[in-house]
Amino acid sequence: MQKLIDEFLSPKRFAIVGASDNPQKYGHRIIHDLKDRGYEVYPINPRLKEIDGMECYPTLADTPVKIDVVDIAAPPQVTEKVVQECKALGLERIWIQPGAESERAISFCMANNLQVVYNVCVMMSTPQDNKTDQGEP
Repeated sequence: MQKLIDEFLSPKRFAIVGASDNPQKYGHRIIHDLKDRGYEVYPINPRLKEIDGMECYPTLADTPVKIDVVDIAAPPQVTEKVVQECKALGLERIWIQPGAESERAISFCMANNLQVVYNVCVMMSTPQDNKTDQGEP
């Protein structure tokens, strides 16, 4: 999985599904962590217009650019819908944050040839030092 993580973390555009305006939530912290590391970040949350001055989009389909990595920080039942949306939109790199995983979503990704990283937090990962070996399709 390390090779897959390194590929996901090379300079890319990230959408954060489950983005939050609450600084205590991971959906907020991930936005700022990725932005601070130089990534283009597109928050996704249908209930918010903006987060800390960044435009927030209702769905992945509403983003103005093609997203390279979809990072999901939402409840598992939402994750299951999001991975289906990713498939429909041709978005093939999906990072499912701890707590957002479901076996159904992971199985869907693998069955549909979507690259998926899970059981690893994007905030704890860097291309050089992550040592996990789970989740590579």
